[in-house]
Amino acid sequence: MANARRGDVAVTIAGRERTLRITLGALAELEDALGAQDLGALAARLAEGRLKARDLVAILGAALRGGGEAIDDREVAAFALEEGVEPLARAAMEALAKAFGAPAQGNPMTETAPNPPSARA
Repeated sequence: MANARRGDVAVTIAGRERTLRITLGALAELEDALGAQDLGALAARLAEGRLKARDLVAILGAALRGGGEAIDDREVAAFALEEGVEPLARAAMEALAKAFGAPAQGNPMTETAPNPPSARA
């Protein structure tokens, strides 16, 4: 069950409620997956507000693992898009915004984020 105080985001994927949580380990995974040299570069990359499908798979995979699921990115990539991709993208960006301490804003599929998240030391 998602705990908002921990920064969890509840999302229904493949007919099941799941928890997205961006942990330090998830951030480290995302640095590698998205080719970011550090947290500042990762924040800047994510602040662009536009996601490739592969980015979304990496973010969801890292966040699901952070939320306690034993799942790999191949399994995430195979999820059916029952309600389209937008609800998944919004949930992923909400989890990231919570991790970086910034409010989730905009549509991650079509808009540039107006206030980029900042990495905190």
